[in-house]
Amino acid sequence: MENTSTIEEVEKVINKLRPYLNRDGGDIELIDFKDGIVYVKMLGACAGCSMLDETLKDGVEQILMEEVPGVLGVQNILEGTEY
Repeated sequence: MENTSTIEEVEKVINKLRPYLNRDGGDIELIDFKDGIVYVKMLGACAGCSMLDETLKDGVEQILMEEVPGVLGVQNILEGTEY
């Protein structure tokens, strides 16, 4: 993982978003932050949701890019895959 303060900022933003995901039976886990990309694992109902791409790109990614300098994007890590 990269810069500790950036990772802490990413975690803070993810923690602010978590209640909205929990409300729909989902969750999000920070896996890594490398080269400006936040790697997450979507859990629960979010993992198989047909709106997953929109949630990541139009929600999680937009907010992280606005609130955390250095974030260039978000990538979902599927179960059993390497990044």
